[in-house]
Amino acid sequence: MIKTDILDSEGIRLPIKIDSTSNGEYEPIPISKRNQDGNSLALDWATENAKHKGESRRKFLISSCGAASTLLAINHANAYHGVIGGYYDVAHESALDNDSASAQVGGGEFIFDVQGHYVNPEGDWLSRIPPDARPYAGMEKARCADGSGSGRNYLNCLSESEFIKDIFLDSDTDIMVLSFVPSTRETEPVTIEDADKTRQIVAEMEGSKRLMIHGRVNPNQDGDLEGMDELAENWNISAFKTYTQYGPGGIGFFLHDDPGIAMIERAQRLGVRNICIHKGLPFGPRSYEHSQSSDIGVVAKMFPDMNFLIYHSSYVSSNEEIAFEEGAGRDGIDTLIQSLIDNEISPNSNVYAELGSTWRLLMQKPNDAAHALGKLLNYCGEDNVLWGTDSIWYGSPQDQIQSFRTFQISEEFQDRFGYPAMTPLVREKIFGLNAARPYGINQNEIRSLTASDFVSREKVAYQENPQPSFLTYGPKTRREFLNFLKWGG
Repeated sequence: MIKTDILDSEGIRLPIKIDSTSNGEYEPIPISKRNQDGNSLALDWATENAKHKGESRRKFLISSCGAASTLLAINHANAYHGVIGGYYDVAHESALDNDSASAQVGGGEFIFDVQGHYVNPEGDWLSRIPPDARPYAGMEKARCADGSGSGRNYLNCLSESEFIKDIFLDSDTDIMVLSFVPSTRETEPVTIEDADKTRQIVAEMEGSKRLMIHGRVNPNQDGDLEGMDELAENWNISAFKTYTQYGPGGIGFFLHDDPGIAMIERAQRLGVRNICIHKGLPFGPRSYEHSQSSDIGVVAKMFPDMNFLIYHSSYVSSNEEIAFEEGAGRDGIDTLIQSLIDNEISPNSNVYAELGSTWRLLMQKPNDAAHALGKLLNYCGEDNVLWGTDSIWYGSPQDQIQSFRTFQISEEFQDRFGYPAMTPLVREKIFGLNAARPYGINQNEIRSLTASDFVSREKVAYQENPQPSFLTYGPKTRREFLNFLKWGG
């Protein structure tokens, strides 16, 4: 008999993960009573539905019905609290009918995740921290079977093999871009060499081209501008990634400042047309202004041949419950929109809004989700919103995929605010078709390569006895967050 409860024998982990987990760039935000009620109801319904189907609760929860049932419970809790501007469009019968559930939470879209992360458990960065420091040890994932033993064996739970399982076996992701965290060149927890090694591990699985990598550059730090040449010439990077709110002494920069212009011009000369810019999710008050997007429209107009990919879409999690109002002077996504308007950057031009961490936070706030997505689709354009998940910090991205597949902006919000409906075509574009353009990918070629590669065959075998962890990995409390900032966990 195949054992199906290796990771969660009691079946208490929900497949849609609504919790306080942060990606380490913002202090964890406690979930609301509404979210708590939704989680509690989801577990109750899972218990009842599993009994009805004659299954263990764990077996039910790892099925499509388990995801559908959880989304229905979240809907119920949201509606009870009067939050109905957005919702998960799931039929009630999907909680018990496998075919109905698979049709709604499953899908065959081309999924290109442009923001992924992992941790190298053997990297040189470990030699530069105190011997007794235990980076990332606070993550629940770090207590896996591969992490037993003394020392820092627990880091094996976050290795590239675990990354591959979470991303390609436990989710529907086709391609992911490995990105970088804010750091100096000496303290990177994942170096360009580490990222390339992981890319090669996957590429050697019959060359399926499933991983791409960025090159990290902060032009206000010594050596980073000069280092761009090596990144472009030696590592086959697909973009440069920068953090405008990061720099010496905690002071960031604007893209239209001298360091920013120098970075863009150098990327242009090197033939790397994509600049990925961290905006939103401010690190703190000291460089808060640099996390806003007032500079985006300026450089987009100056460099029309370059692509500016705004990571997190300038989201700040506090001002997205309202529609955009020109000249209102708000922060977050509204600063991005205002900058586009001020500089006459039309929708579907050279500015792209990326959803890493943003969608993960919006999953908890359906009204905010409706406003945020509606604004981005209207002002950045339905061809210029990109899928990203910021995983591994939030665990496998499958719950983000399933929730996004079913999310709908209510007819009331569509009528009141002029937001578009979330149609299958819009979702297909966001999931992967939009990113294929700036990243220069032929999605049909990728699909043909991945249809029968090693990962695909492994996934078919894995589905005979799937073992998703349903865990999130980033810090969940203020204490964990401060430890994360100090040692990485």
